[in-house]
Amino acid sequence: MCNNCAETSQYWDSFEAILANWNGEDSQLIPILQQLQESYGYLPEDVIERLAKRTGIFASKIIGVATFYSQFRLEPVGKHIIKVCFGTACHVNGAENIADALCHELGIKIGGTTEDKAFTIESVACIGCCSLAPVIMIDDETHGRLTPETARTAIRAFRAKEA
Repeated sequence: MCNNCAETSQYWDSFEAILANWNGEDSQLIPILQQLQESYGYLPEDVIERLAKRTGIFASKIIGVATFYSQFRLEPVGKHIIKVCFGTACHVNGAENIADALCHELGIKIGGTTEDKAFTIESVACIGCCSLAPVIMIDDETHGRLTPETARTAIRAFRAKEA
């Protein structure tokens, strides 16, 4: 049942702590999903199934909510999230070229995670740094005025810092 842990009881401890606050109202679903995702890093299928059983909310409704809101993830993500801005300023200044360079550098597509689970690349509508376009964020670090080569350099430097 538990695909993501060595010890089942530890895996479910945070689930039980989060569900202790459930008062039976559907309006609590999004905050509960947010807490579960914070705990697990994403929303595993077995967690969704148990949530459905415990709350009486159909799993299909839970998945519908999770897929409607872009903040939720149904797949595990890397240790570091790279957000590529595709807002208007970034788009007209070459965001697509930046994304292509990053995808090539890491060997994944947007939305994908590297095999070593180090990086996930996401596209976002706007980071809010239009004067620095094109922009990416690696976790909480903002990198702006990028070219494909400086984007690659930023990833390489981040990896070197982590090593």
